[in-house]
Amino acid sequence: MESVKAGVQSLIEKDREHVWHHMAQYKNGNSPMIASEAKGSWVIDHEGNRYLDGMSGLWCVNVGYGREELAEAAYEQMKQMAYAPLTQSHESAILLAEKINSLLEDDYMIFYSNSGSDANEVAFKMARQFHHQSGQPSKYKFISRYRAYHGNSFGALSATGQSLRKYKYEPLSNGFIHVSPPDNYRRPSGQSVEEYNLQRAQEIEDKIIWEQKETIAGIIMEPLITGGGVLIPHPVYVKKVEEICKRHGVLLIIDEVICGFGRTGKMFGHMHFDIKPDIITMAKGLTSAYLPLSVTAVRKDIYQKFVQDESNSHFRHLNTFGGNPAACALALKNIEIIEEENLVSRSALLGERLQKELEDLKSHPFVGDIRGLGFLLGIELVEDKDTKQPASAERVANIIKGCKANGLIISKNGDTVEGYNNILTLSPPLSSTDDDLEFIVAVIKKVFKENE
Repeated sequence: MESVKAGVQSLIEKDREHVWHHMAQYKNGNSPMIASEAKGSWVIDHEGNRYLDGMSGLWCVNVGYGREELAEAAYEQMKQMAYAPLTQSHESAILLAEKINSLLEDDYMIFYSNSGSDANEVAFKMARQFHHQSGQPSKYKFISRYRAYHGNSFGALSATGQSLRKYKYEPLSNGFIHVSPPDNYRRPSGQSVEEYNLQRAQEIEDKIIWEQKETIAGIIMEPLITGGGVLIPHPVYVKKVEEICKRHGVLLIIDEVICGFGRTGKMFGHMHFDIKPDIITMAKGLTSAYLPLSVTAVRKDIYQKFVQDESNSHFRHLNTFGGNPAACALALKNIEIIEEENLVSRSALLGERLQKELEDLKSHPFVGDIRGLGFLLGIELVEDKDTKQPASAERVANIIKGCKANGLIISKNGDTVEGYNNILTLSPPLSSTDDDLEFIVAVIKKVFKENE
């Protein structure tokens, strides 16, 4: 036992010496959890502690951990051919593109990258070049929503509507404009959800007009704002935005990086709203994060603008690792698992049960709202239910720490907008068992009871 403790301590010291952690605040004595093993919905650290991963890593391990068939798919592909750049092609990229199109139930061209940020960067470049080659070079601006997240690279971060993510990195890329999100919990008193959502959509059209419609290239949005606080629009909002895009010749870019591959209870989040996006970006659940891979799916008629003899009309973008053969082969097997195990409908069922089980938390003195779609949930904490004043950072941290102390990892909408990092988030693997769900509910209820 002493040798085990010594080994763990040695790793922690080496970690402090060599590893710069993502999103970490640098405080003395903060030791990271060193994960050593994972299976199903559970992660085991180097000290043998077990945690149910209520966030699927970073919203991404949709089919759960320890899927040997995914490792085998990547292994077999690596043995046959480990790498091929997509300046040419390879079989697994072709078959995956065909499969994604069948899932989208439409006709898109598939461009591969290796992260959600990359996929959105590609979308912005494609949109600008499309308009340029359509005789409208003045169309270069993009509209997105405050509180939304679209990535870390300069263009994707410019589209992101989270001020704390941008602070000290600005100025970023120009041509990115933001509007208010549909935050139904904080809508004006006496206004219906439908009226409020139509008003928020109208703000987008107003912005297009005020900015001069000849300058607007696209609108980017998630089907629901996920990491920014689980803000779920009414269907009238999404349909109205689609209508606005068509009316003004603006491309509709839907960011499915988190919502895709079953997370919301449908294969893709936008399918809840009966819309046909011009461009769709996806990552995370595409491989359940077993290997890096992302996709920018582009409508065929948009693609045709790049198929010209004119000099420089082709899309001049290269990604060394995008569409890696092993990642594509693994993604095909991942989608096969999602379909064969009915994880999309399982997501809808688990999400419905989770919300029902936690319904009585709404009477808790510090719970303002509980909202979710599929197996994705947000719990908004407040200091006062009447004023809806966001809960303090300490109160939010106490809930997260309490859950971890009881073996459950959850998160929050961290480093988004100052004073509004008050929404707890859950996004467990879609493969979670009934026992896993019962454990999640029991821990959350216990911790909230201790924090009344």
